[in-house]
Amino acid sequence: MNQQQQMMKQLQKMQADMAKAQQELAEAEVQGTAGGGMVTVTAAGNGDIKAVKIDPKAVDPDDVEMLEDLVVAAIADAKRAADAMQQSKLGGLTQGLNLPGF
Repeated sequence: MNQQQQMMKQLQKMQADMAKAQQELAEAEVQGTAGGGMVTVTAAGNGDIKAVKIDPKAVDPDDVEMLEDLVVAAIADAKRAADAMQQSKLGGLTQGLNLPGF
């Protein structure tokens, strides 16, 4: 097998591994919380937000801004968790790929 065929085989395997990892990320779930668990956001491993749960104690009609801040913080926390999961699943896929000229 010549070098070009080996490279194509490596690229095809990487593409298949990448597709599998992306599917796993779409099916996985992570959570982000804020306010000591008053707001919980569930996201897929790819970062898509799936659910937001708000403890009724967090709902204060006189302080809606605090609740809004908690929701934003919980989303950011879920995003960080999803990013870490993505790095874990996808980060190593291109390591060791020997592409001459790249």
